[in-house]
Amino acid sequence: MFSIFKRKNKVQDIEWLSVDIHSHLLPGLDDGSPNLDESVKLIKSLHELGFSSLYCTPHIFTELYPNSLDTILPALNETKLAIESSNIDVKIGAAAEYMLDDTFSITDELLTLPGKHVLIEMSYLTESPNIEQVVTDLMADGYKVILAHPERYLYYHSNKSRLQRFKEMGVLFQLNLLAVTGNYGKSVKASAEYLLDKKLYDLAATDLHHEKHLIALTEVIMDGSLHKKLGDYPFLNKALFLQ
Repeated sequence: MFSIFKRKNKVQDIEWLSVDIHSHLLPGLDDGSPNLDESVKLIKSLHELGFSSLYCTPHIFTELYPNSLDTILPALNETKLAIESSNIDVKIGAAAEYMLDDTFSITDELLTLPGKHVLIEMSYLTESPNIEQVVTDLMADGYKVILAHPERYLYYHSNKSRLQRFKEMGVLFQLNLLAVTGNYGKSVKASAEYLLDKKLYDLAATDLHHEKHLIALTEVIMDGSLHKKLGDYPFLNKALFLQ
């Protein structure tokens, strides 16, 4: 596991964000952490970088990861016990990242972030059919919609008016922190920079899946470059979700 050296000042940590609202740290549920030991190591490292609260958001994607409250909540409880026994002073909670495919349905059992904030995603290659209607229906049921990593949807790179439409509807946008480093490619980085410049983001998150993400994130936090790019941006993570 990648080791983290002592932080020198606030530019070299991520206390300015403090709350991670999107990660895949619960063991064995999706393409994130494969087991409890790895979950504890990742959580410990994120806490050392300056996160005080972490929301784990496993995929709920029927075709690949058919998770539910019955799989997510036991994994959360198991992970909480493990970090307590390891004396890691960080708060963790759970929601889900819902794939808006043809199996998605709105129920009273959606696993959300506090305040009925529901995290949604789409395929990176094709916009979900009837996405506007789904968002409208979620909002009519009292949910506040967060679109995960809008910078990663390739079909919006040349059609930014669609993103503006979602903002007009009241959708919150969540940036993947590593997008601004080029970790997902040049076009994703350019899209993230555009959305930042237009002040269209509301939230930011690690979307951490594994040690490679942790190593890349640690590097840009410790060298101060992430703070330089994002440290003064008015993200709402603390205001909405600080535990």
